[in-house]
Amino acid sequence: MAAKQAPAAAEKHEIRPGQSVELLKELHILTRDGKLNQDSRRKLKQVYHLYQFIEPLLQQVLTQRQQVQLVDHGAGKSYLGFILYDLFFKDAAGRQHVPGNIFGIETRSELVQKSQELAQRFGFDGMQFLSMSVADSIAEHSLPPQIDVVTALHACNTATDDAIRFALEKQASHIVLAPCCQAEVAQVLRKNKAQALARGALSELWRHPLHTREFGSQVTNVLRCLQLEAHGYQVNVTELVGWEHSMKNELIIASRNAGAARGRARKRLTEILDQLGLQELETRFFV
Repeated sequence: MAAKQAPAAAEKHEIRPGQSVELLKELHILTRDGKLNQDSRRKLKQVYHLYQFIEPLLQQVLTQRQQVQLVDHGAGKSYLGFILYDLFFKDAAGRQHVPGNIFGIETRSELVQKSQELAQRFGFDGMQFLSMSVADSIAEHSLPPQIDVVTALHACNTATDDAIRFALEKQASHIVLAPCCQAEVAQVLRKNKAQALARGALSELWRHPLHTREFGSQVTNVLRCLQLEAHGYQVNVTELVGWEHSMKNELIIASRNAGAARGRARKRLTEILDQLGLQELETRFFV
């Protein structure tokens, strides 16, 4: 019978090769003595799982361009940005070996300042942080005119839609979204519920308040996928992590496909808005 793996060895096994342990400590994913608690293990698993999706996209960009420009919206404490930079952009000696930049967009200025200080401490010269909303970043002149990869991990409600607008404006090759707390569609469904109930039985799908919220969230992401397809993106929808780790679990990955047909997606998008009484949201999904 095999010997039981020691806790320290098990935790070491959970950290990817080449990952800076000191960086994980500074991000408070590891404790000062290098241990993982339950919450930090969940965070690390989530970010590593997301990295598995993003890393091939970065490699694909490098086959077409000499450098990579990535923007992470709603960056928070920039777990994703720092781990991406640590694993992909730098070499074992800590020097940048993949040319490019990671820009973290975050409204909370104190988090932006801490991220800037941490990047300087580790010599991550290709990381920059901006204190602003996702919507304001669309017109931000300090950002490159073209961005290769756009990420938005749990950007709340319409901030995910602003991230999509940003990606479309910047002609992003790849978009990775983990939507969160989408409430706008549910609000419109709730407002028009009486009219919908009078029209037919389909409205039973969102008659009860809990169903209104959940159905609204589902419809929101369906509309986002159709919007991206209408702009020539190939879309894949999968799970971010297992349901035991997060209920906000949907991951939308979109890659630009210049030859993709756009008319059918636009038509379906219009039909859904009309059938569900969501016409007032046309300006959000037709950008």
